[in-house]
Order: sequence, then structure tokens, then C-alpha cells
Amino acid sequence: MGAASPVSSSPLPEGSPPQVSVVPPSASVAARVASMSRLVPLDWMRGLVMVLMTVDHASGAFNAGKISSDSVASWKVGAALPLDQFLTRWVTHLCAPTFIFLAGAVLALSVERRLAKGEAPGKVDRFIVSRGLFIALLDVVWMSWIFARPGVVLFQVLYAIGAGLVCMAALRRLTTPWLVGLSAALMLGGEALAGLSLLLGGGQPTLPGALLITGGRFPPLVIAYALLPWLSVMMLGWAFGRVLGKKEEAGRGVRPARLLAVAGTLALAGFAVVRGLNGYGNMRLLRDDGSLAHWLHVSKYPPSLSYLLLELGVMALALSGFFVLARRVGEPRWMRPLAVLGQTALFFYVLHVHALHLAAWALGMSRKAGLGATYLSTLLFVVAVYPACVAYGRYKAAHPEGWTRYL
Repeated sequence: MGAASPVSSSPLPEGSPPQVSVVPPSASVAARVASMSRLVPLDWMRGLVMVLMTVDHASGAFNAGKISSDSVASWKVGAALPLDQFLTRWVTHLCAPTFIFLAGAVLALSVERRLAKGEAPGKVDRFIVSRGLFIALLDVVWMSWIFARPGVVLFQVLYAIGAGLVCMAALRRLTTPWLVGLSAALMLGGEALAGLSLLLGGGQPTLPGALLITGGRFPPLVIAYALLPWLSVMMLGWAFGRVLGKKEEAGRGVRPARLLAVAGTLALAGFAVVRGLNGYGNMRLLRDDGSLAHWLHVSKYPPSLSYLLLELGVMALALSGFFVLARRVGEPRWMRPLAVLGQTALFFYVLHVHALHLAAWALGMSRKAGLGATYLSTLLFVVAVYPACVAYGRYKAAHPEGWTRYL
């Protein structure tokens, strides 16, 4: 699975030249620190989920006991949910919503910055669309053959991000309240839309319905990530990026940590209600009992309201903590690895699955080992690829208008 997001537009990779502050010299020190560090927490958050994503894909390469029952179609009522295997899979559910939310947030910041410099809106649109198409194409030509058997074309997170960016070229013209409202409507109405799509298809998904709402299999095409549920997450991220981009004046302005803490708490409260009622909002993947595993066993394919509330709530609280850390201590050196991974996320993404599966095959351990091999291979891969991420970040900083804008 996988992307600012893996899609990143943060302008502060290691080795980059000193940045010019947008805060005038007369501004307070607190305002200057807030402005300079507003992107750093996004990088930390993205870096963290890159590591979690590697755990999931290392499990797919090495772990014979991996659990993948994240939809009503793949779950058999009454089946076992071994807690160690389940939680290893569950913690990685944070990745896709975070990737897509941050893809919207960082692109909103980038677009507003480019428009403020006088760049033509049409030129900005062309870049958004071309980058979106490039990212979506990566799923077809690069990721499909490692995630699926030969001949299968798999539409996953890069399709959702890329197609979402294409849509945002037009949707970015909506006001922030409209973006938030439309996002909420899609999340709240997602299960109803999925039901209507299946009803119109005679109980079976149609190709347009699968691409937009339900997902489905149409050999050789497998659609794992339908567009509209994930577009709702990107729109919400775009709205947050706009809020984050507001300039602070005389020590006043947006306090993202507080906003995120409140939003995250409300989202988790909403999750508790929806999951507790155990009906609408769960995409028919209902709790078998009151155990922790069954409370957390929510539908990702397609994403249910309970899934989105849970994962976006957890992300918001974690991101709030990162903003507090950045405001209080700046950019500590011990957080630098997460920042580097976050700033080179798409580069990392297109390498890691292939490398993990190659290693598992070369060692004769493809889906034959357990959780020990999963976590060890995650650690070894992150350590091994980190220098390449540093080098790529430096190259990207030195060539801001080159091909690296797309990767």
C-alpha cells in the first residue's frame, strides 16, 4: 500500500541551502519559529508512517501468518484474530489516510505559495494534473507486478493519490468550508453510495462504480482503492493545508496543535459511537464481540466511516504532538531520520516493496517466516536505504525544477 504521502513537497531536505523566512525581521521570535517549523511536523508524521508501511510490506514478504481481513469480502465471521498478527497489521492502517491527508496538505501549501509568487493558475493546474497522472501511472507500470501475480493490474494508493490530485486541480477553487463539507458528506455517505452503486449493478460492482466507490475485480484489473472515499481525505488535508498556510501576525494566528487535538478527539469519539452501534458506517464488517481486536477490526476496502474516524483521529493526535514538539524544541537531531524519510517519501515507496520481496526470495524465506523476520527486515531496510534517501533529498534540493518534482 502506500503516498506527501509517499508524495512529498517539503522544501527542507538534508543538505538544502538555508531557507529564507517569510516572517519579517520585526516579527516575534515565536512567530518566526512557528513559520519556519510549520512543515517539519508534517515530515515527521510522514516519516513515521513510512516506517509503519515498511512493517506491513515486510510482513507481506516474509510473514507466513500475516492477517489481511480488512473488508467484509475477506472476513469469515468467527475466524480467529491472533492479537500479535492482528496488531502488526492494524498499526499500519494509519499509513494510507495519513499519506493522502498530507498529500492534500502539502500540495495546498505549495500551490498557495506559487500563486502568491504570481504563477499563472493554468500553469499550476497543469503541474497538478501531470504529477497526478504520473503518480497514478506508477501503480500500473511499477507497483502492480510486485504486489500481484503477472498480468494483473492493481490500482492501489498511488492510483487514489494520483487521481485525487487530478480532481483537486478543479476542486481547489472551492472555499475551505465547501471542501470540508464535501469531504464530510462523502465520508458520512460512503456506505450509502456503495450500497446504491451495488444496487444499480444488480448486486455486483460495475467498473465505474468500482473505480469511484466500491473497488472490485475486473480481470486483469483489481481496484483496491476506490477514488471517492480517499478523495474525501485529500480534500480534508487540502483544507488543513490552507489553514496551516495562514501567516501569523504579531504572535497571533493558527495554532495547529490545538486544532488537531480537538479534531482528533472528536473523530475518536465519533468512532466510538459508530463502532459501538455496530451498524451503518462499518461497511458491514461488524464486531463479532466486544474484544479490543474486534473493536479495531474495521473495513479498509472500501474505507468505512469507522475506519476513517479511527485512523484520522489517531493521526490528528499524533500530528498535534509533533507540532507541540516543533514549537517547543525546534528540530532535534534525533528526529532528523524521520524528517528525511518524510521528505523523500515517494522515492522510498517505489524502492521498498521490491527490495523486501527480492530479499525474501533470495533468502528462501518468502512468506515462510514470522513476525521476528518482519521486524528485523524492516529495521535493516530502513537503515540500508537511509543514505540513499539523504542523497536523493540533496539532489532534489539542488534541482527544484527538475524531474524530481514528480517523484
